[in-house]
Amino acid sequence: MSHSLPETVTATSQEMKYGEREIQEGKLITFPNPRVGRRYNIDISLPEFTCKCPFSGYPDFATIYISYIPNERVVELKALKLYINSYRERYISHEESANQILDDFVAACDPLEATVKADFTPRGNVHTVVEVKHKKEQEEIF
Repeated sequence: MSHSLPETVTATSQEMKYGEREIQEGKLITFPNPRVGRRYNIDISLPEFTCKCPFSGYPDFATIYISYIPNERVVELKALKLYINSYRERYISHEESANQILDDFVAACDPLEATVKADFTPRGNVHTVVEVKHKKEQEEIF
């Protein structure tokens, strides 16, 4: 009976891991709203958001809150998780990340209303919260 430790993966391994592949290939996927015509709110929190500061390269950490009133489509949660994880190696500002997430979310599921709030972990004694909103115009609804 061997008591050796499991084989470890070295830093020189060039093979892409299955999770990295899923993140790279991931796109926001939607499915039909089961209650079209009923106004209801969906609240999602994603507490493990990371990206990189475009100026220093330091990692930024945030909780992303998405709140929306669906129209005809609802976002699939695993796809949303993979999409959010795709920011991990991106050099992007707090402001642009919140705005880009909202733009991509609206493009994918065309909600009646949506809010993205990016609550960044303080770094250097600075705490940033960026909140962006989308509201479908009245004439777009009918």
